Amino acid sequence: MKLVDVLVNQFDVAQSDVDKALSFQEKQGGRLESILVNMGCLTDEQIPNVLASALGIPIWEGALQLQKVLEHFSASELQYLISHKWAPVSLSENSIDFVSVYPLDIEIHDWLDRKAIKLNLFIIGDSTFRDLSAQFNVIESAGEDSDTNSEEEDRLKEMASEAPIVNLLNSLMTKALNAGASDMHLEPYQGWYRVRFRVDGVLHEIERLNKKVQIPLVTRLKILSGMDIAEKRRPQDGKIETRIGNKEIDIRVSALPLNDGESVVMRFLKKENVRYDLNVLGLAGDIEAQIRKDIKATAGVVLLTGPTGSGKTTTLYTFLNELNGNDVKIITLEDPVEYQLPGINQVQVKSEIGFDFAAGLRSIVRQDPDIIMLGEIRDKETAQIALQSALTGHLVFSTVHTNDAASAYTRLLDLGVEEFLLNAALISIVAQRLARKVCPHCSIEHPRSAELIEKYDLSRLANKFGISDCTLKVGKGCEICSNTGYSGRMAIIEYLGCDEQIRSLPKDSNFIQSAKRHNASLNRRTLLEDGFLKAIEGKTTIEEVLRVAG
Repeated sequence: MKLVDVLVNQFDVAQSDVDKALSFQEKQGGRLESILVNMGCLTDEQIPNVLASALGIPIWEGALQLQKVLEHFSASELQYLISHKWAPVSLSENSIDFVSVYPLDIEIHDWLDRKAIKLNLFIIGDSTFRDLSAQFNVIESAGEDSDTNSEEEDRLKEMASEAPIVNLLNSLMTKALNAGASDMHLEPYQGWYRVRFRVDGVLHEIERLNKKVQIPLVTRLKILSGMDIAEKRRPQDGKIETRIGNKEIDIRVSALPLNDGESVVMRFLKKENVRYDLNVLGLAGDIEAQIRKDIKATAGVVLLTGPTGSGKTTTLYTFLNELNGNDVKIITLEDPVEYQLPGINQVQVKSEIGFDFAAGLRSIVRQDPDIIMLGEIRDKETAQIALQSALTGHLVFSTVHTNDAASAYTRLLDLGVEEFLLNAALISIVAQRLARKVCPHCSIEHPRSAELIEKYDLSRLANKFGISDCTLKVGKGCEICSNTGYSGRMAIIEYLGCDEQIRSLPKDSNFIQSAKRHNASLNRRTLLEDGFLKAIEGKTTIEEVLRVAG
């Protein structure tokens, strides 16, 4: 069937528009279907179906046999084919499957005839071809010498600017954002360059790229993030500010040299997706009420504890957002400043010039703040200045890395902080983890509900906290949650109020157990118990609670 007939009869393009496009083609050249796309009569997505109907060539729906293709064709041959929007995708004993955006390319057909290649031809869309071609590395691998001269640097830059690499990186970033990933990991693995996304705190392998793309892909990221492309021996950090779709994204990039290449991690900071609201943290009512009371204090220290990635910074930002107003001055000291908060003075630590947390904190207290947020307490000097600031009328929020709330005392004592300072300044300590929430679209009763309730004595816990319905849920997996059974995350909290009883306890080797017993006497929960309660309420699963707090 003629192309014009297909356009008019099957794709409802007006004959008058086709005539205009043909007239333009006669004068200026070009492909008819592309001209109609520019006129707004067709979409890019329709072109493969138009060509398939007109030429009787099927649309490709197979799988790429990358290794076989790379073994059969040279780099220059692949470069030539891809530049014409053709690509070999699989090989059989007697023929080779090719895909093409422009299947009537006479030059390519002549080239194939000269090489006596018997082919099976398939149509492919332009955007799909870009994703496919990005998996071919038709660029020679750069040398591994650490002393890269200017000529080699120019070569690296040229490699990183090639269309396949640019398209590959753009495609991976778009996929990561569409999947809701917080991080993307690129790392050498078993002869491949592995791509993994961290979604809701859990890493998922997405694909494995040919090892040859490693150097140009890492170089591309280094150029975009302002790193030194010639430096392959030391870790580096950088930042990319970009727009993907209609979203403005800040990307923190970290490169780490490994034995067989470099591992690169990209952290996506999506400003419009973050809500600094206590109501969305998923806190239990009694804990939320106590925390709201604590952060309204005029002076003292509220500490958050937990490992990296447990949401401490987001919770601190939430506290600040609750208190932010024209009548208070808030200053933060962070490394790095991840999100810009309107109305709050945020300061970036720069250790390389001697402006560390301690030096920054000394300067901040001279700025007459009402509230100070300190990204992390890492040493004795910082801890002492923070605690002393609280005693002189400042409300201070900060974090330390410990496994539970009570351990924050012993951690600060180990840093060399005097016990009287802790007793005088601390208001409360909040230990936090992030647990994935059961997907609301595919949640069902847990098939092992009765068994798990008995195993972890959940009925007793439910009765203790006045929960009548003790039925566990699990997500069976659906398209909305990418078949994981989880969607989003919530906070699991252990709260320790630094009251008179806690202050009076000796801060010796028995302190942690004594503090836990005191907390239990006040009907407060451990991290594990708070997680179990949220599982009983159907918000998360027992398995997830044990993963993050077990």
